[in-house]
This record gives sequence, C-alpha cells and structure tokens, in this order.
Amino acid sequence: MLYVKPLHLFQNLVKSNASQGGRLLGLDVGVKYVGLAISDLDNKIASPLSVLVRKKTNIDLVAHDFQSLISELSLVGFVVGYPFDRQRLAPDATQVKLFIDDLSETGKLDGLKFTFWDERFTSKNVELLIKPLSLHPVLAKTVVDKFAAVQILQAYLDYVNKKENR
Repeated sequence: MLYVKPLHLFQNLVKSNASQGGRLLGLDVGVKYVGLAISDLDNKIASPLSVLVRKKTNIDLVAHDFQSLISELSLVGFVVGYPFDRQRLAPDATQVKLFIDDLSETGKLDGLKFTFWDERFTSKNVELLIKPLSLHPVLAKTVVDKFAAVQILQAYLDYVNKKENR
C-alpha cells in the first residue's frame, strides 16, 4: 500500500477515471471493527457499505476481503479516517497506523493508494444521531462504524471536488 497526499489521490483518480473508472473506499478503523463506505461512480457521494471484524489474527482475511471489494467495486484507493491531534498522539491514531501497517505487510494490497483524512468526532456525531432509535448495542456499534466511514469519505469527497472545481 502506498500513502499519497489527499489531493494527489483524487487527481490520480480523475486521471484514471477518463480511461477505466474507479471509486474510493472510506475506512473508519476501530479497535474491534472497521466501518466501510463506498463512493459513487462519479466520486461525489459516499454511501455505507459494511463493517469488518478486526482482529490481529484475521488480517489476512481482511486483506482478502479488500481484494474482493477492489475487483467487485472498481476501487482505486482508500480514504482512511485518522484522528489528527496536533497537541498529542491519540491512542486511536496508533490503532489506525497499526492496521494500515498490518494490511501492508500481507502484500495483498501492493500498489493500492491510500490517504488519511481527519475523523475527529465522526463516531460521536453518528452516536448522537442514532441515540433516539434505541438500537441494540451491537447493532448500534456497527451502524456507528458504517456511518462514521460515510462521514469520513463524504468530507474528503466534498473537499477534493471543491478543490477540483476551482
């Protein structure tokens, strides 16, 4: 996996879209789950996709799942939620980096590009929105993870599309 700056990921996507098309996958990486969101074919709108269980012992399975999604959905890159905090290194940031490092070490996603996007407060925002629904805690957690991934990817898409249209 290859890290690229946020605008470079989108510029590469725009160049490749002219010939073959491609979409982005948003990731909300947590301790137990990874929420996934997918962009539309025009890379303007993010939609919830699914949640993967995250364990140290199943990283090869997660990488295989990503390989399947890449081919099925024409994915060309990942937008990974990252809790940027200039004051201190957040423990959540370490979890995200470890997950990306573990995925990279599998070798199954070589050549795939990814970027980080600020995810602060995405889960809290979703939790506040779904609280009145009184969902079962397990269901609520998966809904939060999926929709936090949507918020991460949508914020990224809004930013890069605005930059591209200037």
